[in-house]
Amino acid sequence: MADVGEILMSVLSTIRVPKPGDRVHKDECALSFSSPESEGGLYLCMNSFLGFGSQYVDRHHARTGQRAYLHITRTRKAKKEDDSNSGSGHPPKKKPTRLAIGIEGGFDVEQEQYEEDVKVVILPDRQEVTVEDLGSMPDVVRERVSLSMTGIMAADSVSHTLQVQQWDGEVRQESRHAADLKQLDNGVKIPPSGWRCEVCDLQENIWMNLTDGKVLCGRRYFDGSGGNNHALLHFQETGYPLAVKLGTITPDGADVYSYDEDDMVLDSKLPEHLSHFGIDMMTMEKTERTMTELEIAVNQRVGEWEVIQESGTTLRPLFGPGLTGMKNLGNSCYLNSVMQVLFTVPDFQSKYVSNIDKIIDEAPSDPTQDFKTQVAKLGYGLLSGEYSKPAPDPGDENGASEPRGDQIGIAPRMFKALVGRGHPEFSTNRQQDAQEFLLHFINMVERNCRSGANPSEAFRFLVEERIVCQQSEKAKYTQRVDYIVQLPVPIDQATNTEELQEAERRREEGDSSAPTVRAQIPFTACMAALSEPEILTDFWSSAVQTKTTATKTTRFASFPDHLVIQIKKFTFGLDWVPKKLDVSIDVPDTLDLSALRAMGQQPGEELLPEVAPPPLMTPDVEVKGILGSHGNEEDDSLYSPLLSPVLDDSTVSQLCEMGFPLEACRKAVYYTGNTGIDAAMNWIMGHMDDPDFSAPLVLPGCSSGAGTTPTESLSEEHLATIVSMGFSRDQATKALRATSNVLDRAVDWIFSHLDDLESMEVSEGGRSAAESEGGRDPPPGPRVRDGPGKYELIAFISHMGTSTMCGHYVCHIKKDQQWVIFNDQKVCASEKPPKDLGYLYFYRRMAE
Repeated sequence: MADVGEILMSVLSTIRVPKPGDRVHKDECALSFSSPESEGGLYLCMNSFLGFGSQYVDRHHARTGQRAYLHITRTRKAKKEDDSNSGSGHPPKKKPTRLAIGIEGGFDVEQEQYEEDVKVVILPDRQEVTVEDLGSMPDVVRERVSLSMTGIMAADSVSHTLQVQQWDGEVRQESRHAADLKQLDNGVKIPPSGWRCEVCDLQENIWMNLTDGKVLCGRRYFDGSGGNNHALLHFQETGYPLAVKLGTITPDGADVYSYDEDDMVLDSKLPEHLSHFGIDMMTMEKTERTMTELEIAVNQRVGEWEVIQESGTTLRPLFGPGLTGMKNLGNSCYLNSVMQVLFTVPDFQSKYVSNIDKIIDEAPSDPTQDFKTQVAKLGYGLLSGEYSKPAPDPGDENGASEPRGDQIGIAPRMFKALVGRGHPEFSTNRQQDAQEFLLHFINMVERNCRSGANPSEAFRFLVEERIVCQQSEKAKYTQRVDYIVQLPVPIDQATNTEELQEAERRREEGDSSAPTVRAQIPFTACMAALSEPEILTDFWSSAVQTKTTATKTTRFASFPDHLVIQIKKFTFGLDWVPKKLDVSIDVPDTLDLSALRAMGQQPGEELLPEVAPPPLMTPDVEVKGILGSHGNEEDDSLYSPLLSPVLDDSTVSQLCEMGFPLEACRKAVYYTGNTGIDAAMNWIMGHMDDPDFSAPLVLPGCSSGAGTTPTESLSEEHLATIVSMGFSRDQATKALRATSNVLDRAVDWIFSHLDDLESMEVSEGGRSAAESEGGRDPPPGPRVRDGPGKYELIAFISHMGTSTMCGHYVCHIKKDQQWVIFNDQKVCASEKPPKDLGYLYFYRRMAE
């Protein structure tokens, strides 16, 4: 041991004790999904606290020279068989009583028990040092290494810090109205039973307002059940905020809802508030299901959940390359489903998985924070098959039983933390919209692939919008980039209207046995709704110089290699409560969109003049010369009064409240001639991809302003910064001039216009040919692929639940002509893929 002691002494300066704030990655390899439970365990660098699997620790040693690693291995303890769980891979038979995950009474999450073994390993010879061995070493070595080992094992791992281990939907906050709730002395006393809505006589879902004692029915649910909204309407009329659900009152509490705070709340003075109306909590018994029980019932309702998860049949588990399950990290099924599908696309496979060795060799010192490395790690984990193995059955010590549907799979903790960092939604453990995450991830890919191959191009296409002024019959053409086709659902085109009406009639009559009927919508009706012209009633026509009616037609200017279609199932009711359309759509296996190809300007068709609406001027504005021509040194305002249009402040404010940049809102109102919020919103949606979208408004006749900053006014420091990134001074000048000399925006702009910059010819004055007085040709557009518009269905993602903010996602992917269902860690051959109930559909261009 003397030799080992000497080695430890020589590397003692590289052994650190974790301090508060240090990131300790002791649960997962930075470059793979190896963990302490994996074969070979996990090696934790005792200097950087990065973890590495046995296949990557030598690479890290060779690259950094670090020799001391803490080797952590965990072995699963034998577990007594739990009668409440079945061994077939199905969910536990025990009915959840709490809207929670990982909590007693909630949805079951297995908690494994492990025995842990820890020792120091010295590379490159992998000499081992146990805790017992340290006792015979010099004091300075023993103390330092022991402190480091103890600190590492005591520190919370990064995955533990980032991940909320338990989620409890019943955690409620004290209402701000509870302490000082006003209660009317109106003599109202509530009987202990026999409650009815005072408006409609409904006897279920009854709530009592805690201010005036009014007994009214609750909200109507998405499926037509529930109440008739009379308690909500009463709040809207009176402002009385708190209500208690009658039938849920027990000595332990009750369901209390705050309409003002729009959430279930706690009322610490509930016994006092109830006694005001003659209700004694200590004598009450529960007769109605709580809101939690109702939500659990909705989440487990037979129908959509059963069909989408194919729960009624015994599915055959699948294992192997490309058939790897993903652990649910707590409402991360939206991420799991999207990434499973994306890594069936060849562009993502070749970008990240085929080059994984090169990516790892070029990874920065902390690969856990590198986007390319973590995406490659995830892709390799899904496609390699290394982690596509049956999960061990805790009750089967001999391994004699049939393989369960669950896999060991991979847990994308580092990936989720990285792609969600800084995002107000994806950084949380709340359920999210899979479509929004897909676009978020594509945006991250775009930002990280500004040089080299960009796999997002597989989905990118151009949309052409043709607007025809009905008065002048002149047209305007615009193009924009998109990644997803949003398909409307014309609910009025249902083919089973009579069945729907009969089911609704029976529900209104209180028939509890009324079946749930799903609207049958033809896919052709959805496509017709997408392609039909839209009527614009407040269109400002530059041809007739006034507002008039126009038609807008949307077509494909290019067809992508892979087409994503979103079924617009989620909408808002008249009360702005989000709801989901329960529809079945006969989505086809093959799709021909050739008829929707954009044709461009038609022969003999005249275009609308490129003239902005006239700015509205106040009559008492003092007219001065145009700034830059007749301005004076004392007037340092950006615009002279001549160039300051009167904009509708209320419209500008409304747009800003939606989250759009102020200058973009000002331009939208200006270029639509103060014609209202709808016209301004249409302008914004059509110009969001413009490089100068958020640049200050530049008025006609102004030769110098935002977006055309003169070269001599550019910051030399900003120019030097961009030039240091490998761009020419002319390219840096162009970027700064296009973004009002704002460095961050200029850097973002230059990376998103690499194709333009590489091909531009810049004159000595710093202006490109496209910007010169005579240059009329538009710069090249974004790189898009094009080809025939014929597609075949290769995958779809389905959602179960009442809104995108709750429920569950699974995906079905076609592998070698066989449909496979990916339900988090379960990967099985699909027997009846529910193609009619999908939310996102992924099509691949068919070979000629």
